[in-house]
Amino acid sequence: MEADPRFAGFVAERGQALLRYGYVLAGNPHDAADLVQEALLKLRAAWPRLRAKDNPESYVRTTMARLHTATWRLRRRELLAWDLPEHGHHDVLPHGDEQAMWQALAGLPRRQRVVLVLRYYEGLSDAEIATTLGISRGTVRSQASRGLDKLRAAMPAHGPMSVGNEYEERR
Repeated sequence: MEADPRFAGFVAERGQALLRYGYVLAGNPHDAADLVQEALLKLRAAWPRLRAKDNPESYVRTTMARLHTATWRLRRRELLAWDLPEHGHHDVLPHGDEQAMWQALAGLPRRQRVVLVLRYYEGLSDAEIATTLGISRGTVRSQASRGLDKLRAAMPAHGPMSVGNEYEERR
């Protein structure tokens, strides 16, 4: 099978954005890189039928979210640590005041973190999140509510970032 230059171009153009998305999902750069690699392998296999579509990135992001959730289901436990990554991932790490928010996000249970990432980072609706993760809309709402409560508890009330205000506005 010959390599499609459009696939290579897609990876070169969107690779860093996918790595950042993986970092938001997984909470560490090593798992983020694994998610991106696995998702791009699946994309490569599906490329002949997806290349004509307008948004192969959507396919990759959905695949990454599902892979992340599937790993959670298998392990049910996870130890996240705030370790500095190897060089090369500098642009993925949060800086300044954002670090506290990222640490609080990384401390959430996996499903709550995925729901919040899909809602606030990807901008998906509850129905889209439910479809992506294969769960009910009620589960999406309860996981988002619990995750936001934990983030609020972990963040100072007067800090520079407010947690979940736009969620309250959407209710």
